[in-house]
Amino acid sequence: MSRRYLFTSESVTEGHPDKICDQISDTILDALLSQDINSRVAAEVVVNTGLVLITGEVSTNAKVDYVKLARKKIAEIGYTNADNGFSADSCAVLVALDEQSADIAQGVDAAQERRDEASEAELDAIGAGDQGLMFGFACNETPELMPLPIALAHRVSRRLAAVRKTGELPYLRPDGKTQVTVQYEDDKPVGIDTILVSTQHDAAIGDITDDNAVRDKIRADLWAHVIEPIFATLEIKPDDKTRFLVNPTGKFVIGGPQGDAGLTGRKIIVDTYGGYSRHGGGAFSGKDPTKVDRSAAYACRYMAKNIVAAGLADKCEVQVSYAIGVARPTSITIETFGTAKVDEDKLLEVVGANFELRPAGIIQTFDLTKIPSQRDGRFFQDTAAYGHFGRTDIDLPWEQTDKVDALKAAFAPALSAT
Repeated sequence: MSRRYLFTSESVTEGHPDKICDQISDTILDALLSQDINSRVAAEVVVNTGLVLITGEVSTNAKVDYVKLARKKIAEIGYTNADNGFSADSCAVLVALDEQSADIAQGVDAAQERRDEASEAELDAIGAGDQGLMFGFACNETPELMPLPIALAHRVSRRLAAVRKTGELPYLRPDGKTQVTVQYEDDKPVGIDTILVSTQHDAAIGDITDDNAVRDKIRADLWAHVIEPIFATLEIKPDDKTRFLVNPTGKFVIGGPQGDAGLTGRKIIVDTYGGYSRHGGGAFSGKDPTKVDRSAAYACRYMAKNIVAAGLADKCEVQVSYAIGVARPTSITIETFGTAKVDEDKLLEVVGANFELRPAGIIQTFDLTKIPSQRDGRFFQDTAAYGHFGRTDIDLPWEQTDKVDALKAAFAPALSAT
């Protein structure tokens, strides 16, 4: 008997208050690592009407202008008009940063300066920056090996920002949220049930001032300029049964930090797999790579994606856990949801032999501390909106599938028999 169900994921645009905070936090991280690869950063940002507060803990030899960085990022996002209740030029920016706790640092500092050429003993000496558990996931629903609902929600959000910035739909404002509900049958996506777009906009569009007429105009424009281009090349498309909801409250003029306060790290499900996979609870943005909340989650995605790309499973979720100051994970678990094509006990053994999970080793594998300077001071901030995984618009080292051949070789007899 076939099983049919719906699954929904959401995304938000770069102008969403929480995402403004994530991007400022990661802009700070990029700037600090570009000058000092040993920077320890836990940068938190709060935004409200006319206000940005930068707080958290930073230990670095870098010299940066935090206020200037914040204003530049806010302007890039699109908040340049004070009529929005929030503008790069007029908002107050307060900085209240402390140094990282010495108690935390002592578990991470050993051999830090020689990390790029660290011996096995030195890799073991560089401990995790905190305890915690992290998950990574991949599945074969999309070419980027991501769940379809979150992949589509991100595409709609990115397109929404693009048509605003290019002037294609100039009446749109930066804040927005998207949501896509996918219909599944026997765990395979078969249709689009609902598309929801809530987008901030001008009170009037040309000579259209009536709220209902404005919403009708937005709905028609979004379908033509956002939805249709996205689905034009996709196999699964909306049909006459698909609901398309736009600004369900009637209008969305007051938005951004004027409408809601924002905070770094409050969109962790948007950042990952849209709720399709489990989450360890730790946020990413504003954290340097010694924080395993970030770096180990990237490593887990790297493992899961290579397992699926190698054809060893249709779905794969990897969990690791750490103790503060200890380099090697306290546990590693691989779940394939009954889709494995190989022995799962051996899969865990092979993965352990082919992937580095010590914090210094993860940093070394992905070049995480040096990559901002290699890309002109801009890397982590680009992950801070539209998801950290499955990105097709930016080059992310943990999205590489360079371990596929090694995994296939380890299971060659078993794969040839299937």
